Amino acid sequence: MLNMNKILDTAIKKDASDIHLVCDNKPVLRIARELTTLENMDVLTQDDMSDIYDYLIRGNIDKDSVFRETRKLDTSFEYGGIRFRVNISNSFDTPIYTLRLIKNELPTYQELGVPDIVKRMMNQTQGLILVTGKTNSGKTTTLNALINDVNETQKKKILTLENPVEYRHKSKKSIVIQKEVGKGQDTLTFSDGVKNSLREDCDILVIGEIRDKVTMEAAIEMAESGHLVLGTLHTKSCAETIDRMINFYEVRDQASIKYLLSTLLKLVISQRLLKDKNGELTLIPEVMVVDNIISGIIRKDKISIAEIEDAIQSGSEKGSIGLINSLAQAFVDDKITLEQAKLQLEEKNIETLNRTIMQLKIKKGR
Repeated sequence: MLNMNKILDTAIKKDASDIHLVCDNKPVLRIARELTTLENMDVLTQDDMSDIYDYLIRGNIDKDSVFRETRKLDTSFEYGGIRFRVNISNSFDTPIYTLRLIKNELPTYQELGVPDIVKRMMNQTQGLILVTGKTNSGKTTTLNALINDVNETQKKKILTLENPVEYRHKSKKSIVIQKEVGKGQDTLTFSDGVKNSLREDCDILVIGEIRDKVTMEAAIEMAESGHLVLGTLHTKSCAETIDRMINFYEVRDQASIKYLLSTLLKLVISQRLLKDKNGELTLIPEVMVVDNIISGIIRKDKISIAEIEDAIQSGSEKGSIGLINSLAQAFVDDKITLEQAKLQLEEKNIETLNRTIMQLKIKKGR
């Protein structure tokens, strides 16, 4: 018989990041990025999958309706003092479950390895700051660490829109209002929440995910009206982020959106998490401070990703940090191997990586 509490207790005890529950398989935990099967537990049956659904939905009619209509659901719940983010989807008409454990203690941006320039940019009174990266790159954690830092040091009204809410903030120096997005929740869509925030007198708006043109337009309108807007996008680099935002729009509208982005976009941090030599995850950031050079590139008729990457690489005086520099620094600091660093780059950039490593070693030896 399925014992869901036992699975959750085991995940908490083993400090897992995720739990995977799939029919005809034993429960699986992700621990330090490695999948670990719970061999002492039974294979999950069709009946078990139905029981898990009831356990997670907890009789909520709206959540059940969303899953029945869309065949997917993002939600959250709390167990043993730990919050869990839950994704339910379907495979062969049977629900499957991915649960993410959310640590109660939010690490500081310093502990995460987020560069100081990112924190300093949070003193902006208006504009757009984006935290980007692939799935499981720590975007949400970084975003919440920045929120927490502002909450502890500045008197601001911070409004967040999330699906689901992961970290729960208590107001300190700032007022923090968190809204869950979805059917039956605080606001139906991200774009609805952003539009209403214009009437809520907030200083900082945090958008958990900018996933479409409508939300993008609302975020830009919010930034244009004198607010600081933070958001996340699923992109793998700062240059790709620019390209993605512009491509939300039809070709005929791209000139105007390029101008707005060149004016409103202040900073993009693109994150990667690599396992270091101690088996722990280390942050490899790429940071793009939008200065006059990058603004000019954004406004061009044809965006050149290579040109943006070169501008980031050479913009260290303004606070920009190129991916090659981050990888080289992590190698010189003996956090990652040279092979790990090379795997993150295209072949054409390997020579630049080697040259950067040599320069950092010389500088370190002085």
